[in-house]
Amino acid sequence: MGFIKFVIGLPLFVLLLVFAFTNNDFITLNIWPTDIEIITSLSVAIPFFVILGYVIGWLFTWMSYFPVRSALRAHKKQNKKLSKEQEKLVKEVEDLHGDIASMKSSTPLKEAKSFKERLKSIFFKNKSN
Repeated sequence: MGFIKFVIGLPLFVLLLVFAFTNNDFITLNIWPTDIEIITSLSVAIPFFVILGYVIGWLFTWMSYFPVRSALRAHKKQNKKLSKEQEKLVKEVEDLHGDIASMKSSTPLKEAKSFKERLKSIFFKNKSN
């Protein structure tokens, strides 16, 4: 993106400078709410007003993105909070897995009946009683 700005901006800047410095006529600038008059050369006025317009446009753009920057800061803060909570929960789950593993190793396992034995116990009652 920076390269594209440079490729477009550099020729425009050169054209602006060439235009400004070839116009050496004097102009009179009247500042509207007052009776102040400024007499200056076009080669000074043109770059001044172009730079002034750029700065004012940049300032308005920067101000218009204030809500976006504010929301981004809030999301970053929330993201940090949720990351800490996730780390705590991951540690808790790891501890629980360790507890389960220790419980499994400490209790003997019952022998599982095969499918055939389970079917026999369902259909044939034990006559030893």
